[in-house]
Amino acid sequence: MALSHKARKRWALVILLIWMPVYLVLVVSLMSWLMAAGLRPPVWAEFLIYVALGLLCFLPFRRVFLGVGQADPDAPPEDR
Repeated sequence: MALSHKARKRWALVILLIWMPVYLVLVVSLMSWLMAAGLRPPVWAEFLIYVALGLLCFLPFRRVFLGVGQADPDAPPEDR
């Protein structure tokens, strides 16, 4: 089932305003826990871990974000 343009916009907002902060807190907590356990990776590896986890956050949602910034293709044309 395809989402309408309006639904995709709403889901994109939910993802950005709710999921992203929750995910960031989880990632930072996980990295903090690893460092407290004595498993501190080198700085370059830590950077790569953060980049990989940042990309992983949005991969499942890429279809939701496609075309959100464009005009609604199903909207009736405006009269000028």
